Amino acid sequence: MTASIVDLEEAVASLPAEARAAAGRILAISTTTGRLVPPAEMHEWIRKFFGSVDAVREQRIVRVNNQVTLEGALFNELRALRPMEIKGGDEVRATIASSANDPFCRPETGTPADVFGRVAGVHGITASNVAKYDGFHGVLVFKEHDPLAPLDASAIRDHLVTARRWAERALEADPAARYYFLMWNCLWRAGGSIVHGHMQMTATRGMHYPKIELLRRQALAYDERHGKDYFDDLWLVHQALGLGAEVDGVRSIASLVPIKEREILVLGRPGADESSLAPAIAKAVSTYRGAGVVSYNLALCVPPLSPDGEDWRRFPPLARLVDRGDPANKTSDIGAMELYAASVIAADPFRLAEALRA
Repeated sequence: MTASIVDLEEAVASLPAEARAAAGRILAISTTTGRLVPPAEMHEWIRKFFGSVDAVREQRIVRVNNQVTLEGALFNELRALRPMEIKGGDEVRATIASSANDPFCRPETGTPADVFGRVAGVHGITASNVAKYDGFHGVLVFKEHDPLAPLDASAIRDHLVTARRWAERALEADPAARYYFLMWNCLWRAGGSIVHGHMQMTATRGMHYPKIELLRRQALAYDERHGKDYFDDLWLVHQALGLGAEVDGVRSIASLVPIKEREILVLGRPGADESSLAPAIAKAVSTYRGAGVVSYNLALCVPPLSPDGEDWRRFPPLARLVDRGDPANKTSDIGAMELYAASVIAADPFRLAEALRA
């Protein structure tokens, strides 16, 4: 195990043979040093924000590429070791309080229904999205207005089951709408236009959404090339490095190629229902809350609801969660690097993994 992302190359080299071989199949890791010469006039400012002038003169940068999915991240030692603080807590609480009694607090009269009606769970009820992404686009409105209210595994499981029932109703209405996707954009920083707690569901036709279909093809190609299961190898590497945690038998990973800060990948077992992910998702959310993270995205990726003629045997139900930063920060966390090159990451995944295991 290693204590920091800056030691990743050395940590991989010291892994047991099987995990080291899997790391070689999946990861490409390199380390470089960025150097600069600050003028004397900047020294005081540098010491204020980075602790010392020497800390910025030479900066160790770790580049990690996933050779299977072609996801990549750049970790800067200076950024990774820098303490991060969520500063917008009071503003968030005030905004949540001021938005009470919104239409989502009265979903049966304040939101439209889908053509097949509503699906009710213990903790939420579905609605039809007014401005749709796709032919079937629903909303799972939480009974609890506060999006930051505690959510245990039973509440998460209820939401997953209710959303799945919505997708099955959509499939009954249109047997071609077999590709189901669930998302959770918590607060405006993560793209949520409504403060009230809610998830969103879509069901599409023809082919799964491109990024999910691409991952299916990549996992199959990995099996054909190496005779190994990609997701099992991914877990093997992360677990051996100390970046994995099991919650009720479900595998959780602090990703080495996060799309942004503190990305967690929750891996189910092929053929399992996504409700089995509930305890691990609840643990991931509580880990975020413990770190002061209040705005995050969750995406649930599952095989189609009915056979489509393609091979989904290697594709488990999986969830991805990512921290979207301080809602009070006016600077976007995603820029041209993330959109078109590779992610630039400040948070050390080894710190995230410690919190997941706690």
